[in-house]
Amino acid sequence: MRIARFSVREGSPAAGSVSFGVVEGDPAQPESLVVHALAGHPFGQPQPTGESYRFQDVRLLSPMLPNKIVAVGRNYAAHAAELGNAVPDAPLTFFKPSTSVIGPTESIAYPPFSSDVHHEAELAVVIGRMCREVPLERVPEVILGYTCANDVTARDVQQREGQWARAKGFDTACPLGPWIETDLDPADIAVTCTVNGELRQAGRTSLMIRSVAELIVHISEAMTLLPGDVILTGTPAGVGPLNVGDEVAVSIEGIGTLTNKVIKRG
Repeated sequence: MRIARFSVREGSPAAGSVSFGVVEGDPAQPESLVVHALAGHPFGQPQPTGESYRFQDVRLLSPMLPNKIVAVGRNYAAHAAELGNAVPDAPLTFFKPSTSVIGPTESIAYPPFSSDVHHEAELAVVIGRMCREVPLERVPEVILGYTCANDVTARDVQQREGQWARAKGFDTACPLGPWIETDLDPADIAVTCTVNGELRQAGRTSLMIRSVAELIVHISEAMTLLPGDVILTGTPAGVGPLNVGDEVAVSIEGIGTLTNKVIKRG
Protein backbone atom coordinates (compact mmCIF):
# COMPACT_ATOMS: atom_id res chain seq x y z
CA MET A 1 0.00 0.00 0.00
CA ARG A 2 1.23 3.49 -0.90
CA ILE A 3 0.11 6.09 1.66
CA ALA A 4 0.41 9.74 0.65
CA ARG A 5 -0.38 13.03 2.32
CA PHE A 6 -1.90 15.49 -0.12
CA SER A 7 -3.79 18.71 -0.65
CA VAL A 8 -6.53 19.15 -3.22
CA ARG A 9 -5.86 21.63 -5.99
CA GLU A 10 -8.16 24.50 -6.96
CA GLY A 11 -11.27 23.62 -8.93
CA SER A 12 -12.61 21.04 -6.48
CA PRO A 13 -15.13 21.61 -3.67
CA ALA A 14 -12.44 20.22 -1.36
CA ALA A 15 -9.75 22.62 -2.65
CA GLY A 16 -7.08 23.33 -0.05
CA SER A 17 -8.00 20.46 2.23
CA VAL A 18 -5.18 18.21 3.48
CA SER A 19 -5.66 14.47 3.93
CA PHE A 20 -3.89 11.15 3.93
CA GLY A 21 -4.77 8.83 1.08
CA VAL A 22 -3.97 5.54 -0.60
CA VAL A 23 -2.38 5.86 -4.05
CA GLU A 24 -3.36 3.24 -6.61
CA GLY A 25 -2.08 2.78 -10.16
CA ASP A 26 1.24 2.59 -11.96
CA PRO A 27 3.73 5.30 -10.82
CA ALA A 28 5.39 5.05 -14.25
CA GLN A 29 2.10 6.34 -15.71
CA PRO A 30 1.07 9.24 -13.45
CA GLU A 31 -2.14 9.77 -15.42
CA SER A 32 -3.27 6.33 -14.20
CA LEU A 33 -2.85 7.16 -10.51
CA VAL A 34 -5.85 7.69 -8.25
CA VAL A 35 -5.74 8.88 -4.62
CA HIS A 36 -8.40 7.49 -2.27
CA ALA A 37 -8.76 9.75 0.78
CA LEU A 38 -8.54 8.34 4.29
CA ALA A 39 -10.34 9.55 7.38
CA GLY A 40 -7.87 10.82 9.96
CA HIS A 41 -4.39 9.34 10.19
CA PRO A 42 -3.02 6.15 8.59
CA PHE A 43 -2.00 4.44 11.85
CA GLY A 44 -3.91 1.30 12.72
CA GLN A 45 -6.54 0.25 10.18
CA PRO A 46 -6.88 2.97 7.50
CA GLN A 47 -10.48 4.05 6.96
CA PRO A 48 -11.42 5.28 3.45
CA THR A 49 -13.79 8.24 3.22
CA GLY A 50 -15.16 7.26 -0.18
CA GLU A 51 -13.65 10.36 -1.81
CA SER A 52 -11.18 9.79 -4.66
CA TYR A 53 -9.10 12.19 -6.75
CA ARG A 54 -7.19 12.02 -9.99
CA PHE A 55 -3.47 12.35 -9.33
CA GLN A 56 -3.26 15.56 -11.39
CA ASP A 57 -5.92 17.13 -9.11
CA VAL A 58 -3.82 16.82 -5.94
CA ARG A 59 -0.46 18.07 -4.72
CA LEU A 60 1.68 15.64 -2.77
CA LEU A 61 3.00 16.93 0.55
CA SER A 62 5.62 15.38 2.81
CA PRO A 63 4.07 11.99 3.58
CA MET A 64 4.43 12.58 7.31
CA LEU A 65 4.98 15.49 9.71
CA PRO A 66 7.23 13.71 12.21
CA ASN A 67 7.65 14.66 15.83
CA LYS A 68 11.34 13.88 15.35
CA ILE A 69 13.73 12.69 12.69
CA VAL A 70 16.52 10.45 13.98
CA ALA A 71 19.28 10.14 11.39
CA VAL A 72 22.20 7.73 11.21
CA GLY A 73 25.60 8.76 9.93
CA ARG A 74 28.31 6.65 8.29
CA ASN A 75 26.17 3.54 7.90
CA TYR A 76 27.78 2.69 4.53
CA ALA A 77 31.51 1.96 4.67
CA ALA A 78 32.22 3.48 1.23
CA HIS A 79 30.52 6.73 2.19
CA ALA A 80 32.49 6.97 5.43
CA ALA A 81 35.70 6.36 3.45
CA GLU A 82 34.92 8.97 0.77
CA LEU A 83 34.82 11.66 3.47
CA GLY A 84 37.91 10.31 5.24
CA ASN A 85 36.01 8.93 8.22
CA ALA A 86 36.27 5.62 10.03
CA VAL A 87 33.23 3.38 10.47
CA PRO A 88 31.97 4.07 14.01
CA ASP A 89 31.89 1.29 16.60
CA ALA A 90 28.23 2.06 17.32
CA PRO A 91 25.58 3.76 15.17
CA LEU A 92 26.25 7.49 14.92
CA THR A 93 22.91 9.21 15.45
CA PHE A 94 21.77 12.82 15.24
CA PHE A 95 18.51 14.76 14.93
CA LYS A 96 17.01 16.79 12.15
CA PRO A 97 14.19 19.09 13.32
CA SER A 98 10.64 18.82 12.06
CA THR A 99 11.04 22.27 10.51
CA SER A 100 13.57 20.83 8.05
CA VAL A 101 10.93 18.63 6.38
CA ILE A 102 9.60 19.40 2.90
CA GLY A 103 7.70 17.26 0.42
CA PRO A 104 8.12 16.23 -3.21
CA THR A 105 8.52 19.10 -5.71
CA GLU A 106 9.09 21.61 -2.89
CA SER A 107 12.30 23.62 -3.11
CA ILE A 108 15.50 23.14 -1.14
CA ALA A 109 16.52 26.66 -0.11
CA TYR A 110 20.29 27.02 -0.22
CA PRO A 111 21.32 28.42 3.18
CA PRO A 112 23.26 31.71 3.08
CA PHE A 113 25.76 30.49 5.71
CA SER A 114 27.10 27.68 3.47
CA SER A 115 28.88 27.41 0.14
CA ASP A 116 29.05 23.59 -0.06
CA VAL A 117 25.63 21.92 0.24
CA HIS A 118 25.50 18.19 -0.56
CA HIS A 119 22.80 15.64 -1.43
CA GLU A 120 22.54 12.38 0.55
CA ALA A 121 20.01 9.84 -0.76
CA GLU A 122 18.59 7.65 2.01
CA LEU A 123 15.97 5.06 2.83
CA ALA A 124 13.66 6.49 5.50
CA VAL A 125 11.67 4.38 7.95
CA VAL A 126 8.32 5.68 9.25
CA ILE A 127 7.31 4.47 12.70
CA GLY A 128 3.74 3.24 13.04
CA ARG A 129 3.19 2.95 16.79
CA MET A 130 4.60 4.26 20.04
CA CYS A 131 7.44 2.01 21.14
CA ARG A 132 10.49 1.80 23.36
CA GLU A 133 13.19 -0.84 23.86
CA VAL A 134 12.00 -2.79 20.84
CA PRO A 135 13.45 -6.33 20.67
CA LEU A 136 14.93 -7.33 17.34
CA GLU A 137 12.25 -9.91 16.55
CA ARG A 138 9.43 -7.36 17.06
CA VAL A 139 10.81 -4.54 14.92
CA PRO A 140 8.43 -5.24 11.99
CA GLU A 141 5.49 -4.58 14.33
CA VAL A 142 6.47 -0.92 14.88
CA ILE A 143 7.11 0.06 11.25
CA LEU A 144 4.37 1.74 9.22
CA GLY A 145 6.44 1.77 6.04
CA TYR A 146 9.26 3.35 4.08
CA THR A 147 9.85 6.45 1.99
CA CYS A 148 12.64 8.30 0.18
CA ALA A 149 14.70 10.94 1.94
CA ASN A 150 17.43 13.41 1.11
CA ASP A 151 19.63 14.22 4.11
CA VAL A 152 20.71 17.57 2.68
CA THR A 153 23.93 18.67 4.38
CA ALA A 154 25.92 21.89 4.52
CA ARG A 155 29.23 20.03 4.35
CA ASP A 156 31.46 23.02 5.07
CA VAL A 157 29.41 23.88 8.15
CA GLN A 158 29.48 20.27 9.32
CA GLN A 159 33.26 20.21 9.07
CA ARG A 160 33.75 23.66 10.52
CA GLU A 161 31.41 23.37 13.50
CA GLY A 162 31.83 19.69 14.36
CA GLN A 163 28.35 19.58 15.83
CA TRP A 164 25.82 18.88 13.08
CA ALA A 165 22.65 20.70 14.14
CA ARG A 166 22.96 23.66 11.75
CA ALA A 167 24.67 21.69 8.98
CA LYS A 168 21.88 19.12 8.73
CA GLY A 169 18.96 20.87 10.40
CA PHE A 170 18.40 24.04 8.40
CA ASP A 171 14.99 24.71 6.89
CA THR A 172 14.25 22.48 3.85
CA ALA A 173 17.16 20.10 4.65
CA CYS A 174 14.96 17.00 4.88
CA PRO A 175 12.89 16.29 1.74
CA LEU A 176 10.64 13.23 2.20
CA GLY A 177 8.35 11.45 -0.25
CA PRO A 178 6.67 10.84 -2.51
CA TRP A 179 4.62 8.46 -0.31
CA ILE A 180 5.00 5.73 2.29
CA GLU A 181 5.25 2.18 0.96
CA THR A 182 3.95 -0.24 3.59
CA ASP A 183 4.79 -3.46 1.73
CA LEU A 184 8.56 -3.50 1.31
CA ASP A 185 11.48 -5.69 2.33
CA PRO A 186 14.34 -3.21 3.02
CA ALA A 187 17.11 -5.82 3.12
CA ASP A 188 18.47 -5.39 -0.42
CA ILE A 189 16.98 -2.59 -2.51
CA ALA A 190 18.62 0.02 -4.75
CA VAL A 191 19.13 3.61 -3.55
CA THR A 192 20.13 6.14 -6.22
CA CYS A 193 20.46 9.87 -6.64
CA THR A 194 20.64 11.97 -9.79
CA VAL A 195 21.36 15.68 -10.19
CA ASN A 196 20.04 17.21 -13.40
CA GLY A 197 19.67 13.67 -14.73
CA GLU A 198 23.29 12.69 -13.98
CA LEU A 199 23.74 9.66 -11.74
CA ARG A 200 25.61 10.60 -8.57
CA GLN A 201 24.82 7.85 -6.06
CA ALA A 202 24.06 4.18 -6.64
CA GLY A 203 24.03 1.80 -3.69
CA ARG A 204 22.03 -0.99 -2.13
CA THR A 205 20.66 -1.31 1.38
CA SER A 206 22.42 -4.68 1.68
CA LEU A 207 25.61 -2.61 2.00
CA MET A 208 24.41 -0.92 5.17
CA ILE A 209 26.68 -1.66 8.12
CA ARG A 210 23.67 -1.96 10.42
CA SER A 211 20.26 -3.05 9.21
CA VAL A 212 16.98 -1.23 9.65
CA ALA A 213 16.06 -3.58 12.49
CA GLU A 214 19.38 -3.09 14.28
CA LEU A 215 19.02 0.69 14.02
CA ILE A 216 15.54 0.67 15.52
CA VAL A 217 16.70 -1.54 18.39
CA HIS A 218 19.61 0.82 19.07
CA ILE A 219 17.61 4.04 18.87
CA SER A 220 14.64 2.77 20.89
CA GLU A 221 16.98 1.74 23.71
CA ALA A 222 17.45 5.46 24.37
CA MET A 223 14.15 7.13 23.45
CA THR A 224 10.49 6.52 22.89
CA LEU A 225 9.54 6.53 19.23
CA LEU A 226 6.14 7.96 18.35
CA PRO A 227 3.81 7.23 15.43
CA GLY A 228 5.06 9.20 12.43
CA ASP A 229 8.63 9.55 13.66
CA VAL A 230 11.17 9.06 10.87
CA ILE A 231 14.52 7.29 10.92
CA LEU A 232 17.06 8.02 8.18
CA THR A 233 19.26 4.98 7.67
CA GLY A 234 22.42 6.47 6.11
CA THR A 235 23.60 7.26 2.61
CA PRO A 236 25.70 5.29 0.12
CA ALA A 237 28.85 6.68 -1.47
CA GLY A 238 28.73 9.39 -4.11
CA VAL A 239 27.55 12.41 -2.14
CA GLY A 240 28.36 15.68 -3.82
CA PRO A 241 27.52 19.35 -4.24
CA LEU A 242 24.22 20.94 -5.12
CA ASN A 243 23.94 24.36 -6.73
CA VAL A 244 21.11 26.83 -7.11
CA GLY A 245 19.03 25.73 -10.11
CA ASP A 246 19.81 22.02 -9.75
CA GLU A 247 17.12 19.35 -9.75
CA VAL A 248 17.94 16.47 -7.42
CA ALA A 249 16.06 13.16 -7.48
CA VAL A 250 16.28 10.34 -4.94
CA SER A 251 14.93 6.99 -6.15
CA ILE A 252 14.45 3.85 -4.08
CA GLU A 253 13.53 0.53 -5.57
CA GLY A 254 10.01 -0.49 -4.62
CA ILE A 255 9.04 3.01 -3.44
CA GLY A 256 9.44 5.67 -6.13
CA THR A 257 11.24 8.95 -6.74
CA LEU A 258 11.51 12.12 -4.66
CA THR A 259 12.38 15.19 -6.74
CA ASN A 260 13.27 18.68 -5.52
CA LYS A 261 14.83 21.79 -7.02
CA VAL A 262 17.43 23.96 -5.35
CA ILE A 263 16.72 27.67 -5.04
CA LYS A 264 18.41 30.62 -3.43
CA ARG A 265 16.91 31.42 -0.06
CA GLY A 266 14.91 34.58 -0.50
